[in-house]
Parts: sequence; structure tokens; C-alpha cells
Amino acid sequence: MQTAIRCVMMRGGTSRGPFFKDEDLPADMETRKQVLLRVMGSPHVRQIDGIGGADAVTSKVAVIRKSKRPDADVDYLFTQVWVDRAEVDTSPSCGNILTGVGPFAIDEGLVEAQDGETRVRIFDVNTNSLVEAVVQTPGGRVCYEGSHKIDGVNDAYAPIRLDFRQMVGGKTGKLFPTGKRAEEINGVMVSCVDMAMPVVFVPAEQVGVTGYEGKLELDTNRDMLKKLEAIRLIAGDRMGFGDVSGRVIPKISIVAKPKDGGTIASRYFMPHAIATAYAVTGANCLAIACCVPGTIPNQYASLAPDASGVNHIAIEHPQGKIFVDAKVSERDGEIEVEQATLVRHARRLMAGEVYVPASVWPGSQ
Repeated sequence: MQTAIRCVMMRGGTSRGPFFKDEDLPADMETRKQVLLRVMGSPHVRQIDGIGGADAVTSKVAVIRKSKRPDADVDYLFTQVWVDRAEVDTSPSCGNILTGVGPFAIDEGLVEAQDGETRVRIFDVNTNSLVEAVVQTPGGRVCYEGSHKIDGVNDAYAPIRLDFRQMVGGKTGKLFPTGKRAEEINGVMVSCVDMAMPVVFVPAEQVGVTGYEGKLELDTNRDMLKKLEAIRLIAGDRMGFGDVSGRVIPKISIVAKPKDGGTIASRYFMPHAIATAYAVTGANCLAIACCVPGTIPNQYASLAPDASGVNHIAIEHPQGKIFVDAKVSERDGEIEVEQATLVRHARRLMAGEVYVPASVWPGSQ
């Protein structure tokens, strides 16, 4: 006996996972956790008994519902399903998976498409903040085909513009949760920033690496990983999260001067292994930090704002670059984020039903 659950498999940016309507999953959160573990095939290093891809970026789930908020069209809850542990985590958000929320909402009838392009107002439940997605909808239908390319995905698709301006301090209420733009932890100067995702930025050279290494080299550098985790634990407590030893936030990122024509080079940890490409939320956090004098990223960034003051930030990562347009202003020591936007793309891969044992959930009665 098995229970069939409707879902759509989507790629969002450089991540992939099943998208569910909230109404199609169990309302009880403990039961939902067990369902999602079985859906993805966790805990198992290959997720052989589920539809997960045996990697953090392919073991992600989006749950969408029509919003009751006057300022949002849909609510989006992101869930990270651990590959090799029986754990699910809803504390972080995911900007890559978020890229698929607009097209999913339109395709599934949660948002009415306009001719040309459709703006979808998304309430990010994980961070209690708002994001706006602009989806290409010529003739009132989602168009996936296009010429926009992103590093980490082979082919070009239709652009989806994401505006993250309203995600400042989503987890802590402050852009700089500790009240400092830079501070010392274990003899290393770091910056603790909460913009779309709480991230601790660390100079690569101060933990014994260049910041230009690839995934395998960094994931197997136990000495560096130990140093970073020690910093992250202290930073997490200072940022107000308490003991973060079993949590995936704050993330940690190492930064270095650019070497391939970008604005800054960086490697983003999730938090105990690096993302092969860069997280969208992490990229927004880094881009804004680059624009603020006194931060560690600002010291390493090569900035060249345009005539309107917008910095076109190009972050160098292991698979290429990710681009963010960022603008900040400062008044009486307070930073205001005026722009934090980037362009990604998504694709609907499959629609149908995924099955879990009825002993886990017999379905809605």
C-alpha cells in the first residue's frame, strides 16, 4: 500500500527538487517530515529509495500555497532534506529554488498570468520577508525558452528577475546582527551579515587557502574546515542563534580578491561543504556586504558603480560567476539597501505523483 502525492519536479537556478502545493502534504509537521524524508530517499548517501539526487543542491523541497497576506500572492516554504541523516531543516531559505516559485505558481493556477510578463509577489516563510519575481509570460503562459545563461547550467532559458530588497535582517532583524561591520573571532577578522541569508564572511588567506580552490580541494581540507566551523559556532552565538552546531545557519563564506575579471572571488559553504555554484541568497548577502565600507568583503571587492550608483557585482565561484546588481546608501551610520536584484532561470522538468508507504502517511481521509 502506497500513498500518491502530486508534485512537480523543477530546476530553479542551480538547484533542483520537488515542488508541492501545501494542501497536498500532511498538515501535521512531524508526519510531513517523515513524508519528505521518504520522498527524497533519506537517510542514504545515494538516496536510492527516493527522488533526491544524492547532493545538497538536489535534495531540496518547495512547498507553495496561495497567500492570505495583502502584500503577497503566494507563500513559499523551503525545506532542506539532509542526504545522509534523517533530518529536514526549514531554518534557511533557498534563492535558487525560489527562482522556480513564480513559474510554478502560474502553471498551477495560483497566480493569474499577464500577457508579456507577470510579477509574482512571494512571501518567504523561512525568512519572514518578501521577494518579487518577474516571469516571462507571452500570451498569458509561462515561457521557459530564452537566451539567458547562468554558470552551472548547460543551456540558456528565459530570464526570471528576482528582487530581494525586502530581505534585510530576515532572521535577526538587522543587517549586522552583532552591531559591527567587522570583528575578530579566533584571531581572524570576519563580517557577520544578515541579508537574504545570515552569512559569516572570512578572508580565505586567514584560514590557510587562496579562495580560488575547487570543491574537492576544499571539502577535503580538514584543517580549514575545522577552523571555519569553530568561527561559525562563535559567530552564530553572537548573531543571536545560540548553539548552531546542529544547524545550517549561519552559512560561512571565504572571500578573496578577484582573479577572473569579477568583483570578488568567493567560496560558499552549506555550511560543511562548499556549493559547486553560489547560492542566490548568499550571493545577495555578499553583494550588499561588498558595497558597505568597513566590511571584510568590501576590503576585497573591486567596485565600479555606474552613474546611478549601482554596483554590478560579479562573484567568482567554482563554476563561473553569479551576478547581482546592488546599491546601498548610508545615513547617520544606518545602511539602506536600495537594490538587490539578480536574474536566474528555471525549468519545469516533470509533473506527476511521488509515492510514499501508506504506513508513513495514509493520505488525506
